[in-house]
Amino acid sequence: MASTTALVRTRRTPRPRAALADLGPVAQLRAGRLGRRLPQLYVGLVLYGVSLAMMVRAGLGLAPWDVLHSGIAGLVPLTLGQVIVVLSFVVLLLWIPLREKPGIGTISNALVVGFSADATLAVLTTPDSLWLRSTLLVLGVVGNGLATALYIGSQFGRGPRDGLMTGLARRTGWSLRLVRTGLEVTVVLLGLLLGGVLGLGTVLYALAIGPLTQAMLPAFTVDLDRRP
Repeated sequence: MASTTALVRTRRTPRPRAALADLGPVAQLRAGRLGRRLPQLYVGLVLYGVSLAMMVRAGLGLAPWDVLHSGIAGLVPLTLGQVIVVLSFVVLLLWIPLREKPGIGTISNALVVGFSADATLAVLTTPDSLWLRSTLLVLGVVGNGLATALYIGSQFGRGPRDGLMTGLARRTGWSLRLVRTGLEVTVVLLGLLLGGVLGLGTVLYALAIGPLTQAMLPAFTVDLDRRP
């Protein structure tokens, strides 16, 4: 009877959540489980670009960084995706004084998201009705949260903008929430000055992306301590 009770208790013990690791590029590859992690990384990055394009075509406001991207794209002979790629590498230069370590996911993020966004924009049009545009906006925000959980959970490092946030927080001692808010307010203001697109979608994204990512991340964080 005692052994049966112990067995039931063992079965009911929740499995500990996988932790996010802070690894360099070589250690990321040596951590294993590449058969799951690499596809998850690139599915997440492609979906990130697709979700970004969905918000663009909804025409109801963009995510904070994309307000800046759209503003720059209106002033230079580059597509929105190309601006995302170029600005990603500019942001990576800011990692140098912050001593942040780029990973495989960092460089992949800088390239794949922009190209994926451009490819989606080439085939996706803006719906005529407001309810369809609103639906597209919501799907874009939810898809972006899922994409973020997928690529972060693959354990291949932070994206350029996320690394800027964590690096500033580490160097200044300020909270991640304060640093993220300061960065996003700054890029939105710069984007508006350059003619970027601000709207209801910007507010919805700012309020929803954190809770969405937090809710989805545990399910997609690959546990590097356990082998399949």
